[in-house]
Amino acid sequence: MNKKRMAIAIMVTAVGAASVAQVKAETTDERLERLEQEVAELRGSSDSLDAFGGVQLGGYGELHYNNLSGKGGASDKEEMDFHRFVLYFGYDFSDRIRFSSELELEHSLSGGDAPGEVELEQAFIDFDLNENHIARGGLFLLPVGFLNPTHEPPTFYGVERNPIENKIIPTTWWEAGAGIHGQLVEGWEYAAYMHSGLNTSSNSNYAVRSGRQKVAKAEASDLAGTLALNWRVPGFTVGGAIVYQSDMTQSNDDTAGDGVLGELHAELRRGALGLRALYGEWMLDGSGPESVGADRQYGWYVEPSYRLIDEVGVFVRYSEWDNQAGEAGENTGKTQVDAGVNWWPHEQVVIKADYQWQDNDNGKDQNGFNLGIGYDF
Repeated sequence: MNKKRMAIAIMVTAVGAASVAQVKAETTDERLERLEQEVAELRGSSDSLDAFGGVQLGGYGELHYNNLSGKGGASDKEEMDFHRFVLYFGYDFSDRIRFSSELELEHSLSGGDAPGEVELEQAFIDFDLNENHIARGGLFLLPVGFLNPTHEPPTFYGVERNPIENKIIPTTWWEAGAGIHGQLVEGWEYAAYMHSGLNTSSNSNYAVRSGRQKVAKAEASDLAGTLALNWRVPGFTVGGAIVYQSDMTQSNDDTAGDGVLGELHAELRRGALGLRALYGEWMLDGSGPESVGADRQYGWYVEPSYRLIDEVGVFVRYSEWDNQAGEAGENTGKTQVDAGVNWWPHEQVVIKADYQWQDNDNGKDQNGFNLGIGYDF
């Protein structure tokens, strides 16, 4: 019996049980006529019930308070911000074809001179080719690093996302395209996509984060490709990704050329102990990026953590990065140490506090504390 017939049978049984007194007073012919009518009505409504059953809803959000003191020309920051409010919507067309999407409101208010934006971060369709391989088409997050594919607040330490997966891997980073992902053999996961790319500019010294186009009438004269591979066993993950783009400025700058990002990451979990580490580096071709030191942009961090109890964990993170690390770059290196605590009153709710210390080559540092609350469902 298929699901639709089973649902009809259950509903018919419930209706019959609820009206047993009325049924006793009816003749057999009257009873059959009434039940046939009710079955016909239920059969018509079951189509919509079945369709609604394929819908998935979810979301996440996070509120931040930053209290930072600037020195060396850096500004102070005392700010309260509902940084992200995100809603997920998905639909199963069938057992093998699924739609997923993610709509985000940043900084609580958008439009006009408001600081926020409404962004479509995901909207793709997955097609199961078999049990291990899935084709994907649409707008999706690139499988690079830890936070770009998975950045719900309860899943990481620290109020703000770490600077490496912000300035070097420009999280949140999504593109539009198509490809395939899945599992090669048990424990080995892969992804391979062709997609739209960045559009960096000399106006921002070719910094990769400023090149995100967010698939909003994005220039696409020069596409990009991503290959990712991860090995996962209980308590340990190691992996990496390569992103290649034929022209980092979408052919708008004759002095710039192609770009390659290489990224490696590893995570260890043994009981209460946790450890994350990541390294990423961009190599940009052309005399333009070379002239300002942007031909090499790199960053890395290491983050040990410890669960004091199941609901409370502490961490320390050391980060180092430079978006103008080439020979022409001067006083552009940055380092930051973060230390703090996460409290999970529920596995899908987190309250965070941390302190950050910066030691930047240009002397422009921001030191202070951050508080946050986040959730996902």
